[in-house]
Amino acid sequence: MTNTRPIDLLEYVLKNVPREDAIKTLTAFFLNRLMEEEACVQAGADRYERTDGRIAHRNGYKERTLMTREGPVVLQKPQLREVPFETCVFDRYDRVEKAVALAIAESYVQGVSTRRVRLIMEQFGITGVSASTVSRICQELDDKVAEFLGRQIDTPCWCLMVDASYYKVCEDSRYVNKALLIVLGVRTDGYREVLGMRIADSEDQSFWEDLFHSLQERGLDGVRFVVSDGHKGIQNAVQTCFRNASWQMCHVHLQRAVLRKLPMKHRKQVSLELAEALEDPEKLDMFTIELGEMGLGRAGETIERFRYDLFNYQAYPEGIWDKIRTTNMPERLNKELKRRSRVIGAFPNKASLTRLAGSILININQDLLTGYRYIDTDKHNTTMESQG
Repeated sequence: MTNTRPIDLLEYVLKNVPREDAIKTLTAFFLNRLMEEEACVQAGADRYERTDGRIAHRNGYKERTLMTREGPVVLQKPQLREVPFETCVFDRYDRVEKAVALAIAESYVQGVSTRRVRLIMEQFGITGVSASTVSRICQELDDKVAEFLGRQIDTPCWCLMVDASYYKVCEDSRYVNKALLIVLGVRTDGYREVLGMRIADSEDQSFWEDLFHSLQERGLDGVRFVVSDGHKGIQNAVQTCFRNASWQMCHVHLQRAVLRKLPMKHRKQVSLELAEALEDPEKLDMFTIELGEMGLGRAGETIERFRYDLFNYQAYPEGIWDKIRTTNMPERLNKELKRRSRVIGAFPNKASLTRLAGSILININQDLLTGYRYIDTDKHNTTMESQG
């Protein structure tokens, strides 16, 4: 199928392949074509091409199964005679899928498996798992994750977005909730970067301070703006570690906090009016008074508690307000972490959670740094720099 035109394949798939298998078929086609291009580059010539620049000759294909989010995909990996064929396809996808499989395998090895775990292991093709095999592969992934989390931060980040999510982890023979703290940065060149993560017992100030200090030791500089939810531990840590930075209460989290203080019958109306009031400090003051007059004083008190930290984003160009007044970006990242870890349920240890989360963050970070610029610095950078 390597010579098939993409448009012909797409038409064939849509007409003949069951819907649940269509994505896997197209994924296999794309990745096979990618490896063909890699093989031509490494061989120094196209297939059957006669040229003095040829480095190696083709030697057929070897089937290789790749685990993707759509399920297993069988690929045709090219083989070369004179030199080993190398491809980026398996390295990137395998890192995350291997981390998922290993978390399950570790549970099995440590004697906490269930019938469900065994079935999941079979889906990943894991059979006859030994403790030494798990340990060896774990070390490979751990080294990559440790390198990523300990790398030097070379580009200043003027904005930080921080958030946490919770996972069940086995500790001292019992399962407890652990916080996974994540920090993302918006760099001065407009790109986003995953700066770091840390597993902690909670979101207390000391844990956030420890993470922030470690980022500064790795070179984090230039922070002037931090956005998060209203957790007091984050606020205090920001004041301690980034004295010249302003803290911004995430508008989405504020709306959720206000709605929790309302009877169900008022939530729709208040939600709409609150979203509009959050565009202007004077409107928000009037809206808070109205809530009190409606007998909804508890909701008004919630707004009042954060009123001085709701409009710090307006010190920056209006064109980027929607990008920096919420924690939508790290929340999307946390949703992806939750989705990929759902099959595991509970982690056998902290190392297993670090391994999986770190592998996912490596991939996401690659996408962020090679994708589009989050903020157009050519348009906004002069105004942004003046805020420092």
